[in-house]
Amino acid sequence: MLIAFPLLLIPVVLYNVFALLQMAGGINSLAADERLRHGLFSIPMASGGSWQVGAGDILVLLSLVLLFFELLKSTSSQKVAIVNHSLSMILFIVCLVEFLLLKSFATSTFFLISMMVLLDVLAGFIVTIITARKDFDFAGE
Repeated sequence: MLIAFPLLLIPVVLYNVFALLQMAGGINSLAADERLRHGLFSIPMASGGSWQVGAGDILVLLSLVLLFFELLKSTSSQKVAIVNHSLSMILFIVCLVEFLLLKSFATSTFFLISMMVLLDVLAGFIVTIITARKDFDFAGE
């Protein structure tokens, strides 16, 4: 049943915790975006420059890694994959509503996370349809 759990729920929940804690202080999208971009640490580069890594960058990186695993899970043809796709669709609807209606969710970081959830939904359904079609074609021969 763990396969049915959409992994992208993790960064969405982390962002929700961040945003809801900030909303208690009356924060708007600009202040939330600024706090996400504020450098947590810097990495010296070979060019002599310094790369500032913020909380939003780490959250997007985590989301990309989890999206990779979600795409691997979508190749499964188990029945529980349909439940995963459905839960991912519900997660995307929640992300879309939050992005459109709540001020502290109107950031590039949350937009990118929402687009990763959408890609997970689309990839899951497309891979499932293609796999089912190939199974159907193979059975027909």
